[in-house]
Amino acid sequence: MPRSTDHKQGVVLLDTRQHTPEHEHSVHLKLAERLAQLLDTQVVVPTHPPTAHDNFYYLPTETLIDPARYQEIGIASTQDLFGGVVARPYMATKAISHPLPANARYPLGWTDDFARQASDALLRGYTAFSLEDAAHAAALLLRDGPLRIKPVRATAGRGQTVVTSMAEVEQALTGLDEKELALWGLTLEENLTQVQTFSVGQALVAGILCSYYGTQQLTHDHSGEEIYGGSDLVLVRGDYDTLLQLRLEDALRLAITQARTYEQAALQNFPGFIASRRNYDVARGMNCEGKPRSGVLEQSWRIGGASSAEILALQAFAADPALTHLRASTHEVFGTPDLPADATIFYQGDDSELGRICKYARLRDYDHP
Repeated sequence: MPRSTDHKQGVVLLDTRQHTPEHEHSVHLKLAERLAQLLDTQVVVPTHPPTAHDNFYYLPTETLIDPARYQEIGIASTQDLFGGVVARPYMATKAISHPLPANARYPLGWTDDFARQASDALLRGYTAFSLEDAAHAAALLLRDGPLRIKPVRATAGRGQTVVTSMAEVEQALTGLDEKELALWGLTLEENLTQVQTFSVGQALVAGILCSYYGTQQLTHDHSGEEIYGGSDLVLVRGDYDTLLQLRLEDALRLAITQARTYEQAALQNFPGFIASRRNYDVARGMNCEGKPRSGVLEQSWRIGGASSAEILALQAFAADPALTHLRASTHEVFGTPDLPADATIFYQGDDSELGRICKYARLRDYDHP
């Protein structure tokens, strides 16, 4: 039986990227199949350009930009997609996580109100939309210690540079595309050490809302670079208030509170913003003075590394109305791992770009470590 009065006529994988690696496409298709099961429908490939009358449910590969454009194909609320919609390109990236330096250039739609309202949830840093403003921001931040330069469209921690001098800043900024910078932005923030990254988020499908916290693991790809390797989540049926009723360490309670503060600032300051899948990376570490710092690094209003665990959990909540808590994890392993018996495989093979990789997820009871 469908769990929504607005029964969808199919789930459509909406790939808006210029290039999607084969391993990601495989994962996206499997996620679409499980979303279709939740919605009591099937995955479809439209034979004509979709319209709002088709009443499809969409799985976009990216945060969608321009609400009016996507309303034309039927994406008007959180019931219509697994992901999010924003008005401007930079709103889909970590560029929103910091204010601008004084007298800086800014794109259409930029508001300082977001950073003001989210200030308790942010690390010290700046966003810049020009090379000149990036250099100015770096000079301000270097007064207090090393900083991290982060291209806003890079994922899995790739492309970031830690700098300790203006000479290193100039080298890091060399070669950046100024048109890309003007559209998407660049972030510069205080560098933390001994970092632990929490994942905090929510997912809403077929009227079922789950909220979660978790930690991320790192792994090494075939070139030896340390990148995202999966997430271990604790999920509850319900909202952030339900999540905060769990017994939590202070650092984790702060991370959840900061993620919610960040999200509320987005909802209040970004017209047209909707998101049924919301994930926030919250970092806790030590600053250059040896003091603990915590703040939201970035948001993800699209499918991400934890989505396989989120959707498996939603299916479990849908199958058992009495279920209120569970654990789920995602794993991205290079090479040929020994898989646990309860692994749900989303991709296993030789990807033409990454080499041999396996992506899988697991569900466990809440009381199971």
